[in-house]
Amino acid sequence: MADTVLYEVSDGLATITINRPEAMNALNIATKVALRDAVQAAAGDDAVRAVLLTSAGERAFCVGQDLKEHIGLLAEGSTSVMSTVKEHYNPVVRALTEMPKPVVAGVNGVAAGAGFGLALAADYRVVADTAGFNTSFAGVALTADSGISWTLPRVVGPGRAADLLLFPRTIKAQEAYELGIANRLVPADALHAEAEKVARALAEGPTVAYAAIKESVAYGFSHSLAETLEKEDELQTRAGASEDHAIAVRAFVDKEQPKYLGR
Repeated sequence: MADTVLYEVSDGLATITINRPEAMNALNIATKVALRDAVQAAAGDDAVRAVLLTSAGERAFCVGQDLKEHIGLLAEGSTSVMSTVKEHYNPVVRALTEMPKPVVAGVNGVAAGAGFGLALAADYRVVADTAGFNTSFAGVALTADSGISWTLPRVVGPGRAADLLLFPRTIKAQEAYELGIANRLVPADALHAEAEKVARALAEGPTVAYAAIKESVAYGFSHSLAETLEKEDELQTRAGASEDHAIAVRAFVDKEQPKYLGR
């Protein structure tokens, strides 16, 4: 991995850190490639039971596309300018949303454009009280990417999503919490510790069940009640056959804390 993205696996938790604090963690090509590779590595590693996506520094989680690099590529007439959506953003967002393990975003500062999209692609967002969110795309005459046209309406509703996309503004942390963009709001100096605590709790939990929960929620958004009930039956059968379920039931009867195996 390039040093613009740090990747570490410890006790079932993969921590992915965007590491360009001097550029507010903007996404240049090298960073997008490294981020894609890190997320896909975490998704495909059976030893990883949960993922924490966060960023270095205090000012920004990620301000999206590195516009300085972007301007240079436009001036050169590069054909790679907009192919970045297909080559980088789409694979990252699909890996985050489709991997059968929970993803926590630790949002330490502003999340704008694709940075907002990355945060929304996570299953759970721990947000610093100094953070903010901005769709940004219309402000530079672009449309939504990084999955935000799919994720944002599911979090805030289609009407509010249209407002935030057509008229970009910074959503401060408290409002983000009220809208459901932030799942947990914490003091800025506690962000990294709290995000890791949440992610480690998930890594130690019944990850087969978490995978089923993640799949069922995504499925239910685009299918009928009857289809969703069938999917719930399928997924509950899978979860019920897991070792973790047997461990949980035994621990409940014995009044002990379960120690899950993730299988």
